[in-house]
Amino acid sequence: MAKSKFIDEFKKFISRGNVVDMAVGVVVGTAFTAIVNSLVKDIIMPFVGWMIGGINFSDYKIVLAPAVGETPEVAILYGTFINQIINFLILAFVVFVMVKVLNKLHKKKEEEPVAPAAPPADILLLTEIRDLLKERPVVADGAKKE
Repeated sequence: MAKSKFIDEFKKFISRGNVVDMAVGVVVGTAFTAIVNSLVKDIIMPFVGWMIGGINFSDYKIVLAPAVGETPEVAILYGTFINQIINFLILAFVVFVMVKVLNKLHKKKEEEPVAPAAPPADILLLTEIRDLLKERPVVADGAKKE
């Protein structure tokens, strides 16, 4: 009985829109991160390296202990860290631009004037009757003059 209730609660939780939206966001974000990583690693960093004299940042490191036999070297890879900082800055800039564009679209959507809804047919009929009655002249005793 308790297990069934737990499973029902889980089904209700997982089927809510926010969870699904979040899952889609994570998947798209992961794919987007791969694109940005490739942009930085394969396009921007070679260009930046060429502009500053053929430097490849990923090659920069401080070797603490050189490789000896089977033991690999111990190094601080600060060039990779520089690449990651550039990665982050590009990603943050792209997200900033996307949010700015989305906010602008939402603002335009809110600013669009909404045409007033047409009044119901009975209101139109009553308005028409009122206008016709206004056009007819009234005599002092309340009777209509023809």
